[in-house]
Amino acid sequence: MSLKRLGKILHLSKSRSLIVKLTAKPLMNVGSEVLDSKLREVGIVQDIFGPAGCPYVSIRPTLSDPSSIVGKLVYVAN
Repeated sequence: MSLKRLGKILHLSKSRSLIVKLTAKPLMNVGSEVLDSKLREVGIVQDIFGPAGCPYVSIRPTLSDPSSIVGKLVYVAN
């Protein structure tokens, strides 16, 4: 399994989704599993949105306290 860096979690939205600004081209699909640096599941990609040159990702968290990982880097497995 190889990991691709998505980016840093910017904030927890009002709808309780984690928002990430991508650091590179989107390398995942809606439904892809998102992991932290210790390979723990953070959530599932819910949506990819924003400008094509600098997109954002909305993640549906699977953690009991998703606000605890705001500011952390997240990855997707390929």
